[in-house]
Amino acid sequence: MNLRYIYIVLLILIGCKEKQETTVIKPNPNLTDFVNTFIGTDGPGNTYPGATVPFGMVQLSPDIGIPGWDRIAGYYYQDSIISGFSHMHLTGTGAGDLYDILVMPTNSRFSERIKENNFKPFSAFSHDRESASPGYYTVDLLDYGIKAELTATKHTGIHQYTFPQDENSQIHIDLGYAMNWDRPTDTYIKVVDEHTIEGYRKSTGWAKDQRVYFVMEFSKDFDSYELYNDSVKVASPTKGTDTRIVVNYSTSNDEKIVVKTGVSSANLEGAYKSIQTEAPHFNFNDYKEKARNEWQKELQKVVIETDDLDEKTIFYTMMYQSMLAPTLLSDLNGNCKGANDTIMKAEGFQRYDTFSLWDTFRAAHPLYTIIQPERVPDFIKSLLAHYKETGTLPVWSMQGNETNMMIGYHAVPVIVDAYFKGFNFDAELAYEACKKSAMVDERQIDQYKELGYVPVDEHHENWSVSKTVEYAYDDWCIAMFAKALNKEDDYQYFLERSENWKNLHDDQTTFLRPKNKLGDFITPFVAKDYSPYYCESNAWHYYWFVPQDVEGLIQKTGGTERFNQKLDSMFTYEPAPDDKLPIFSTGMIGQYAHGNEPSHHVAYLYNHIGKPSETQKRVRQILETQYKNEPDGHCGNEDCGQMSSWYIFSSLGFYPVNPAQGVYAIGTPMFKEATIQLPEEKAFTIKAINLDKEHKYVKSISLNGNKINRLYITHKEIMDGGSLIFEMTDVPTDDSFKTAELPLTNKIY
Repeated sequence: MNLRYIYIVLLILIGCKEKQETTVIKPNPNLTDFVNTFIGTDGPGNTYPGATVPFGMVQLSPDIGIPGWDRIAGYYYQDSIISGFSHMHLTGTGAGDLYDILVMPTNSRFSERIKENNFKPFSAFSHDRESASPGYYTVDLLDYGIKAELTATKHTGIHQYTFPQDENSQIHIDLGYAMNWDRPTDTYIKVVDEHTIEGYRKSTGWAKDQRVYFVMEFSKDFDSYELYNDSVKVASPTKGTDTRIVVNYSTSNDEKIVVKTGVSSANLEGAYKSIQTEAPHFNFNDYKEKARNEWQKELQKVVIETDDLDEKTIFYTMMYQSMLAPTLLSDLNGNCKGANDTIMKAEGFQRYDTFSLWDTFRAAHPLYTIIQPERVPDFIKSLLAHYKETGTLPVWSMQGNETNMMIGYHAVPVIVDAYFKGFNFDAELAYEACKKSAMVDERQIDQYKELGYVPVDEHHENWSVSKTVEYAYDDWCIAMFAKALNKEDDYQYFLERSENWKNLHDDQTTFLRPKNKLGDFITPFVAKDYSPYYCESNAWHYYWFVPQDVEGLIQKTGGTERFNQKLDSMFTYEPAPDDKLPIFSTGMIGQYAHGNEPSHHVAYLYNHIGKPSETQKRVRQILETQYKNEPDGHCGNEDCGQMSSWYIFSSLGFYPVNPAQGVYAIGTPMFKEATIQLPEEKAFTIKAINLDKEHKYVKSISLNGNKINRLYITHKEIMDGGSLIFEMTDVPTDDSFKTAELPLTNKIY
């Protein structure tokens, strides 16, 4: 071999090695092992532990069967009974809805009934005989000696029950089962043959018109069945508000029966196609493994290196929980129940719903633009489908319904962020939807347009201050969108509206205060009080929500020093022992409440006054104290991916303070190394040199080998691939960042 040839071979090998180090993540086959699906099932988290796939329509999970705030997701870790397994659940919300199509296996060993769960069948269970992992849940129903196992595909739930020997084994399917806000309005069951039933459950609750069509197939023909309508035995088919069926078996010891349930929000044809396409056989372990592989594929999009097992488990659980919503709404035929209460068809995209936008516009949707770029266009098209059906973008939508829960028109920043990041959808339609949603005369937007603020009224959830500042932020997003589309008049109009937060600023108290229609501040005023004027918050929490104009907020506060003092007070002014804190005021650090979303960006504001070390200190404090590898590991409602997305971003070392600007504020990394897998075989790696518990401060930052003197990185820089290197130290280094560049107001990066 001549030297020239050897030299060429070496160049090729070096090039391959460099490419591997910068663009490819080494596969890790065990990331699902680091997900603890029980985090948030105790305390205020309101998560569920059951089986689902990423963004799937089915969330097959155990129900305790007893109503209450703690059981919003159907399950509460402190309980000791299970009343069955239903197919749909909300993740981490405060809304007691869904619980569709309850299934419960029983036998002759136990027949006790209790009033607390409406005299439904139930069984004791123990956490020692229960386990779960992504896409799988199992528990022993101790009173019956039955082992229950659950898994799922996108549109089907799959049960496997292992029975003991018993001539009177049964499987109950209960469409009348309901708890919390949910109530069935119309149910239907038809026995098709000895191993198939079909039907639907229509219900009302938080979402007023919910529809679930289903087909259920059993791996073993049932010996007989009893069909009930309002507790009266009837013949098949039957229709009513409270129908259920009990199928009977004689089982041998350790006999397994698999039950598959395909669903659709549109019709029975869609439900049948769900089973035929996604679950054609009865091999439970095959479905379980496919679900695990789906989760593994998604979890591998970010690979971290840490020696701390709890940190690793929390991170991958947060990754998992960030992908439980939005959920699929369209079936495999593309059909779904539309927001106009008719059957609609998603042409050329998959339609999603469960848009908890007041929460998720802040961090979850920006995260999706990095780790779910293939789904983002469908999310946007789903929002626009809602607009075409109703005339406005959704506020908080689920199951093809507008719930009008919470405030703002926060589909706007989600759409605007996606537009500037280059995602493909109809921009003119999207702009039309954004503008019209901001110009309606509902939710006090008419008064906001007239007065420049939302005045107080007698409504118990007036939320006037919160509405004003959140409308103003969304208006800034529309202004940026208008400017990009050369709509100059709209740009000027919405830019002016984006400054409406100033109309509620009280220079004397330096708080945003409620006003009446005459423009007078409401008295008395106590900033820490939870009043009807602040959405699930107080004046401390909402003072900081001006992400579109932090510099203006600093000026209105009285300058850098005063802003610094006020931020310090935010984190140190502890509630008094006799203060009455509402249920949503959790995760408290002074007046900072990490358990609720309005506070989520506040720690990063120190960057804007030359105190990045305080941002780094507070972010690390929140990461280490407000998330735990325990059932009560969430300090507040997980809220459809927002609480988990905050952790993902912040632990990687950056966060979207202004969620639609295309930039991420620098914080402090939690891991020695993390690599984000990007499209086109690119990767973005974050490394922290000298990182440990004491070395939590950032000494210097390098991007792609070049030292940078700024406290942000852009979305484009991440998506181009490369490396971000933090040099860590154990002492604050604010002097090193005195001239650090910050993102400019009124600019999209």
